[in-house]
Amino acid sequence: MLPAAAADKARRFLEHRERGLTPGPGGVRVLAAMTKLGQWLCGLALLGSAWAALALAPPGLQPPAPLRQALLPLPVYLLVAFGCYSLATVGYRLATFNDCEEAAAELQEHIRAARADLRRRGLPL
Repeated sequence: MLPAAAADKARRFLEHRERGLTPGPGGVRVLAAMTKLGQWLCGLALLGSAWAALALAPPGLQPPAPLRQALLPLPVYLLVAFGCYSLATVGYRLATFNDCEEAAAELQEHIRAARADLRRRGLPL
């Protein structure tokens, strides 16, 4: 049988683990799961550092000239490609957006009821 303090500590540990928290250094609780933003930032940092290592290499370790000429504008090309992808995604989602006719009819009914209530209270519409 565990003493009460140890059992309480074990219970708190299990509760934190269920929520994705793990004990960090010094007993500080740290979020174990990485958010989507964190994943994107880590990926961008990895790609950016690889690009910088290749494009900004010291003169003795520089890649051949054709590869260097393709590497230097690569971030701009990737940014333009990401913008095109984003616009295409927004356009597609907008084009395939579902109409909610039941919700529109319900909203119209609420508007009619609100207008009738305001007329009843003496507000001319």
